[in-house]
Amino acid sequence: MNMIVCCKQVLDPEAAPSTFKLDAANNRMVQPPEVKPVINPYDEQAVEAALRIKDTDKAGNKVTIISLGNNLLRDVVKKPLSMGADELILLEDPAFEGGDSYAVASALAAAIKKVGPFDLIFCGRQESEWDDGQVGSGLAELLGIPSVTVAKKVEVQSGGTVKVERVVADGFQVLEVQYPALITVSNELGEARYATLKGIMAASKKQPIVWKPADIGVDKAGAAARKTRVVKLFQPVKEGKCDIISADSPAEAGALLAQKLRENKVI
Repeated sequence: MNMIVCCKQVLDPEAAPSTFKLDAANNRMVQPPEVKPVINPYDEQAVEAALRIKDTDKAGNKVTIISLGNNLLRDVVKKPLSMGADELILLEDPAFEGGDSYAVASALAAAIKKVGPFDLIFCGRQESEWDDGQVGSGLAELLGIPSVTVAKKVEVQSGGTVKVERVVADGFQVLEVQYPALITVSNELGEARYATLKGIMAASKKQPIVWKPADIGVDKAGAAARKTRVVKLFQPVKEGKCDIISADSPAEAGALLAQKLRENKVI
C-alpha cells in the first residue's frame, strides 16, 4: 500500500504568546529565530495513522511525506522520517510562500499526481497556525477522490476499503470508504510515536527530494495563486476588571456579591 502524508512546518504553538510579533505590513505572525518551528502537531498524528498501517506489513507498505514551504529546516521536516516514514518530498521555493488553502491544496495535488499511484492520503485535521482545516478537503476535491474528516481510527479492510472511525459531537461514526481516498486525522487518534535514536540516525542519512513549481507543472503558486485575501491580522487585546467587595461579615459580603451579580445581569 502506498500512503502519502502531507506535513507542514509551523510556528511552535507551544511558544509563549509574548514571543509572537505581528508583521502588519504582510499580515503575518513572526516568531524570533531562537524559537524553533515544529511539524504541525495534527500532521504528526496523520503520520502516526499511516505508520500504524505500515506496521502491519513493513515490506509491502510505503509512507511518503510531502511538505510545502520555503527555507524549511531539515531537522524539523525530517522528523516523520525519524518516526519511520520512507521518503520525503519538499515543495520548497520562495514562490510557494504566502499561499492560502486553495494555493497549498493545488500545489500538493500537482505533486501527488507526479508521485504516481497511491492508495491513501493522510492530512492533519487542521493546522495550528490558522486552524482553517480546509486543505485536506480541498486536496481531495482537486484529486477527485473521496475524503473522510476528523478520523480517530483507520483500519485497512479486505476488498480495497478502509474502515474509519470519525469524531462527531456526541461520539463517533464508523464509515467504510474505497481507496484511493483522503483522510484527515484528529488528535483523538492518540499520541504520535517518538522518534528512536536509530530512526534519527537513519533520517540524517536520507536526502529529501526537492521540487520547484516548474517541476510539478504549476504556473502560479503561493501568493500568486491565492483565492482569498487577508484584510486584517491583529492580536486581540484581553482586558480584565476586578471589583473587591469589602464587608464586616461573610453574610454581608454574600449579600453585596449577590447584589453586584444582579447589577451585571449574571444572575
